[in-house]
Amino acid sequence: MSKTDTTSAANRAADAEAAAEAEAGAQLSTAPQEETSSGGPSLGPVGWVRWFWRQLTSMRVALILLFLLSLGAIPGSLIPQNGVDELKVQDFKAANPGLTPVYEKLQLFDVYSSVWFSAIYILLFVSLIGCIVPRTWQFVGQLRGRPPGAPKRLTRLPAYTSWRTEASPEQVDEAALRLLKGRRYRAHAVKGSVAGEKGYLREAGNLLFHIALIVMLVAFATGQLFKSEGGKLVVEGDGFSNTLPLYDDFRSGSLFDTDELAPFSFTLDQFTGTYEPSGPQRGTPRTFEADVSYSVPGGPDKKGKIKVNEPLVVEGTKVYLISHGYAPVVTVRDARGKAVFKGAVPLLPVDNNITSTGVIKVMDGYRNAKGEKEQLGLPAFFVPTYAGKGNGQMFSQFPALAFPALNLGAYHGDLRVDGGLPQNVYQLDRSKLDPFKDKNGDVFKQTLLPGETMKLPGGAGSVTFEKEIKEWASFQISQQPGNGLALAGAIAAIAGLAGSLFIQRRRVWVRATTGEDGVTVVEMAGLGRSESAQLPEELAGLAARLHAEAPTAPEPEPASAEDAASAADPADPADEGAEK
Repeated sequence: MSKTDTTSAANRAADAEAAAEAEAGAQLSTAPQEETSSGGPSLGPVGWVRWFWRQLTSMRVALILLFLLSLGAIPGSLIPQNGVDELKVQDFKAANPGLTPVYEKLQLFDVYSSVWFSAIYILLFVSLIGCIVPRTWQFVGQLRGRPPGAPKRLTRLPAYTSWRTEASPEQVDEAALRLLKGRRYRAHAVKGSVAGEKGYLREAGNLLFHIALIVMLVAFATGQLFKSEGGKLVVEGDGFSNTLPLYDDFRSGSLFDTDELAPFSFTLDQFTGTYEPSGPQRGTPRTFEADVSYSVPGGPDKKGKIKVNEPLVVEGTKVYLISHGYAPVVTVRDARGKAVFKGAVPLLPVDNNITSTGVIKVMDGYRNAKGEKEQLGLPAFFVPTYAGKGNGQMFSQFPALAFPALNLGAYHGDLRVDGGLPQNVYQLDRSKLDPFKDKNGDVFKQTLLPGETMKLPGGAGSVTFEKEIKEWASFQISQQPGNGLALAGAIAAIAGLAGSLFIQRRRVWVRATTGEDGVTVVEMAGLGRSESAQLPEELAGLAARLHAEAPTAPEPEPASAEDAASAADPADPADEGAEK
């Protein structure tokens, strides 16, 4: 045989050995194989479609889209959104006239319903499905298959051990098969060896994680399309029925039907708020809770308590406690002494000590000193704990009702509420109003304590600050159909991620062969998807158990000097015959 033939045979043997080792480590992951072709996609339409689909369904593109989706959510969190609070959007536009046109073109006031966010969302959804489906089928194929046979040279694997035993190869194979199956390996005998595989939950966890991402995307879409959310301010003693006209503000998804509002009602019986009375945390809230009575049509009245982050759940709808404040009870009389208004007026807090502002609007029944019909507007400024006249500005010193005081101004004329245009109930349109004047010609104002009465100039009437001060609570009534699905997806994602990170896919081979001296040689080797210190430890444990059933054979006794000399220079029978 020539030198060239010898080299070719050696190369073929090396290639066969490398192929066997590659087969031994193949399919330890269901990750799609990266294409290494340098020719690029074909120029035909079908080729371009296939190329685009392969790129879109690659894990690299899925991660990029997920990153872009996270970036896209940042402006949705920092910039006021039309679907969340339109008043804040209007305030932002008024404060930033230069940025407003740019933000509107980029749809930054409607991020989650914008074209670009929806495009990223849909592409990510398709990418994940296109990536998961083939990997799932591949994983199912691996579950139905069996581990491959052992490579030719087990010594080249990262974990290896060997010993000699007097047990026969058949006994060793039987003991190894029994051992691996007892340790929950999928094991079988193949090509004169025993092959076992373990750690399939790693790929199952990986697939579960990606499926959970799809579930959360579906939950997010469901919540955005079918959600409903509204706010309602309720004064103690008043109630609310879950119908659209009674909401102060209402927002819903594009596929939500207002007929699907859960039929129920509730009454705010009492609001309780307590605060830290002294120390460095003086005024810090300690208790916020609303006692309510609620019912559904045809059902009995029930009692409930709503706290911060502890909503009332009725017919799948959650009622959250959002905020609270005070509603002074005011009585307004006209020039004839007739009471034209009496009720609790909710005022909005402007600081943590619940300094509050608002407007008392008398729209019907009032007649001035001349007997003419007019409307009254009374700007109100309320403090639950007044420091007293001459003790600084009129701001509350404590959020509880320790020393309440109400400051009122007075305007008369047209409130402009009859024109059909919406108007903020907490603001006063003074365009067609005239102020009452005091002796100095300024707007008439007066600070009242509970039980005191303010006389309007010129005998135009009076305003009494009653001793009763009610509290109000603001509630958010919401239906979020995707919350349960999102929670399930999040839990599944955590479980899948834990499985894919902490479970190692590995294979173990045991080969028993008869040596030249007739003694069985046992070889054990392991291969994992990634390098880990646990694989050699696990292989050592398996080897120790197998060694107990197939212990090491004793070493043969060394030969004597005479036997060695005889073996080295045996006698020649021809010479012996010559001597005879």
